[in-house]
Amino acid sequence: MKTIKSIFTVLAVAVLAISVMSMVSAQPKKGKAWEVPAKYKDMKNAVKTSAASIEAGAALYKKNCASCHGKTGLGDGTKAKMLETFPGDFSSAGFQGQTDGTLFYQTKMGRDEMPKYDKKIEDVDIWNMLNYIRSLKK
Repeated sequence: MKTIKSIFTVLAVAVLAISVMSMVSAQPKKGKAWEVPAKYKDMKNAVKTSAASIEAGAALYKKNCASCHGKTGLGDGTKAKMLETFPGDFSSAGFQGQTDGTLFYQTKMGRDEMPKYDKKIEDVDIWNMLNYIRSLKK
């Protein structure tokens, strides 16, 4: 009886340890801080926020961003689980608190798993996407 109890205890501890380890490894890793050149940090959005701009940005976002960042910018796109780092929650105060220029730079220049959209998407369209992304805040 004592042996069965000991075996059960060892098995229970092992199952618990495996569960905890899988939960920890499933947690998305936060990427390192972006180094944004000064000339970008204070840039203002070159496209006035409007319904047309947000609509254009939404279409571009759906085509270029949603697979990683998710349909509503929560970082839960279909490809997100395959990434080494969490793609970010665009609705969060921390993300929304970044300057327009910072977000423009990150989108245009990319890094690591974030693709570079320079020469792929026109600057005006990046600004339209940022207007859409700004509409995702909580």
